[in-house]
Amino acid sequence: MTLVQDLTNGIWKENPIFRLVLGICSVLAVTTQAKNGIGMGLAATFVLVCSNVVIAAMRKVIPAKVRIACYIVIIATFVTVVDLVMAAYFYELHKALGIFIPLIVVNCIILGRAEAFASKRPVLNSLLDGIGMGIGYTLALLILGSIRELIGTGSIFGVCLLGKQYIPFLLAILPPGAFIALGLLLGLMNKINKKLAI
Repeated sequence: MTLVQDLTNGIWKENPIFRLVLGICSVLAVTTQAKNGIGMGLAATFVLVCSNVVIAAMRKVIPAKVRIACYIVIIATFVTVVDLVMAAYFYELHKALGIFIPLIVVNCIILGRAEAFASKRPVLNSLLDGIGMGIGYTLALLILGSIRELIGTGSIFGVCLLGKQYIPFLLAILPPGAFIALGLLLGLMNKINKKLAI
């Protein structure tokens, strides 16, 4: 694969949410607002990029028998950095995301990319893969969060887009709304991919 493919695969072809359907627990929980989606996406992207780079750099010295434990320690280190920085500088967002920031440690996307990609590829490829997967993840959260917030409150980022007469459809910001919205988006992605394959 080329470097460009390593960067772009996570955005569309192997989008972690819409194509691979990984790590959806946090996606469904935090996307009640678009800003939460962006915050979670950026946090996970930072962890993904940093852990990919460190794991790729150390891939030849990490013993095979303890590789998963080593990956978790590396990932947990970067999650701790994100958690503390968000608590210090973005407290409201940190409070809104709650337990899902520490749970990035066991996010399938990050562990999966560590095992499937970073442990087998050079640092530059792993860096680009982390960036691409992070962008894809963040875009998925932004799209899902924007749709749910718009339908559930009539606004996005606090800007009222549907007018004062709009009656919010509260199901959109409740857990069942997350499943419905994600299901519809997955169906749309499959339809688009089918059209592009023709």
